[in-house]
Amino acid sequence: MKPLILQGHERSITQIKYNREGDLLFTAAKDSQPNVWFTINGERLGTYDGHRGTVWAIDVNWDSTRVLTAGADQTSKLWDCETGACVTTYDTKSSSRSANFSYCGNLLEYTTDRQMKHEPMVSVHDVREPADATPALQFNIETKTMSKPMCSLWGPLDEYIITGHDDGTLAHWDTKTGQLLHSVREHTALIRDMQFNRDQTMLITASKDKTAKLFDTATLRHLKTYKTDRPVNSAAVSPTALHVVIGGGQEAMEVTTTSTRVGKFDARFFHLVIEEEFGRVKGHFGPINSLAFHPNGKSYSSGAEDGFVRVHNFDQNYFDYDIEYQR
Repeated sequence: MKPLILQGHERSITQIKYNREGDLLFTAAKDSQPNVWFTINGERLGTYDGHRGTVWAIDVNWDSTRVLTAGADQTSKLWDCETGACVTTYDTKSSSRSANFSYCGNLLEYTTDRQMKHEPMVSVHDVREPADATPALQFNIETKTMSKPMCSLWGPLDEYIITGHDDGTLAHWDTKTGQLLHSVREHTALIRDMQFNRDQTMLITASKDKTAKLFDTATLRHLKTYKTDRPVNSAAVSPTALHVVIGGGQEAMEVTTTSTRVGKFDARFFHLVIEEEFGRVKGHFGPINSLAFHPNGKSYSSGAEDGFVRVHNFDQNYFDYDIEYQR
């Protein structure tokens, strides 16, 4: 399984994401310049210039006409996907941590950190309105019950927003009123990433507590746990197989003070139902920060602290593999 190596960032990767068709891969990093690549050959299509610091998150809408980024420079930006022009800049009072388009593409949401006495917030905007228009919804996260959000997703039919927090809490927020619908705390440490399965009935979370967990989207009921021996930074569910890929690793500053095994930076594959690991892929020289399956399930990509994005096309033996069930 020889990968395509995408080398276009000068600092560590923060998030990668495919568009719906899977012909484009969008990457964000700490070097302030999000990139877009052709997945078929790894050619860089362009760069979105405008941020002045780390870009924490990136998303693309359903028809690949707009790109949304969240930056540490206290802005979230809306871009024209084809030309790379900045369409709208949403100024925030603290760093933007996550950003996502709604399913219809007319709404977007981003979350902000607690910083300089500003409480963490969730903001929803209509992309058809100017940047200085009043947000369609904006509310503070109740810090007495939970800490700041590290990642977020739109729920099915855009009825609620799901947030993952740095104390391990998952929460549903009503998109009309901003009220907390319900929350659970299955993780014991920071949640770094959340991703849906193909039909959005389940979501998988990646946590610093060395586990990835599968939840029912509507009820947040805990379904499965995938355990590792290192912090998990990202996890994704295959759109075509009962497989989960998990990536992470100990941060470089902590590697020398822990077990030598913990410093290895493999992408690890688990069976979705059985929760057993069946494969690993090596290659990165730093912790894996983001993972994504291609929409057709025939490949996956990983972005890491080393600044490289690796696009792996699966060999035939991956598709032939079938776990042995004990009766």
